[in-house]
Amino acid sequence: MNIADFLRPEGWLGHSSGPRYVQLRQRLEQGIKDGILPPNSSLPPEREIAEITDLSRVTVRKAIHELVRKGAIEQRQGSGSFVREPVAKVEQSLSHLTSFTEDMERRGLKTTSTWLERGIFLPSPEEMMALGLSANEQVARIYRLREAGGRPMALEKAALPLDILPNPTEVTGSLYSVLEQSGLRPVRAIQKISAINLEPPEAELLDVAEGTAGLRIQRTSYLQSGRVAELTRSIYRGDAYDFVAELRLSN
Repeated sequence: MNIADFLRPEGWLGHSSGPRYVQLRQRLEQGIKDGILPPNSSLPPEREIAEITDLSRVTVRKAIHELVRKGAIEQRQGSGSFVREPVAKVEQSLSHLTSFTEDMERRGLKTTSTWLERGIFLPSPEEMMALGLSANEQVARIYRLREAGGRPMALEKAALPLDILPNPTEVTGSLYSVLEQSGLRPVRAIQKISAINLEPPEAELLDVAEGTAGLRIQRTSYLQSGRVAELTRSIYRGDAYDFVAELRLSN
C-alpha cells in the first residue's frame, strides 16, 4: 500500500474519535509502525496530505509537529519531513552505582565525549550547598556530551571538591575510574529523576527536536565515610533510556 492510499480518510477519520490532528498523528504513527513509512523516508508535503485527507493544513501541521516533538519525525531545512531511524533503548539499573562508561561498555558500546567545560571554578550556590563548600573555595567541574555507539545519549555535568578531583583534565573517560585510582570512588548515591521537555540548546546537542521528552537526573554521591563526593546533573534523551529498579516486598 502506498502512503496516499494509506492516508485516505475512509476507515480511520471520524467525528467521534477525538481531535482530528490526533487521529492523523495516530495514523502516521501506524504507518511508521507497519513499515509503510520506513526509516529515512519522506512524508508527503503538508499540502498534499491536506488534499488526501480533506483536513486543513493547520491540522496537518499540528499532527506533524506532535510527531517531531515525540522524536518520530525530523524536519530538514529545505527538504521536508522524514521518518527518523528508530533508537534502540538502553536499560539502566537504578540499583547499582556505575558510571556511564561502565554501563555502555557492558553493552558492547564504545563511548566518546565532547567536552563542553572542564576545569576549576568558583562553586555555584547549588554546588556549595551540595558539596559543603564555602564561597571562597573552588570546585572541579566537568561538563560533556556523552556518546555511545556513535550517537549522542546524554549531557553530564559533574562537580567535585578539589581534594577529591584536584586535576579535572585527568578525566578522559570514566570519572569513577579516575576516582577509584585515588581510593575516592563513591560507594552510594541518591538520585532524583524528573521528566522534562528539552530546551533548544540541549536538544541541538542531543540531536533531537526542541521540546522532545527527556530525563533530568541529579545525583549526589557519597564516600564510604559519608562525605559528599560528587554532584552530577545530567540530561538524557527520553527516547534512548529506560531506567529500571527492582522492588522487593518489605518484611
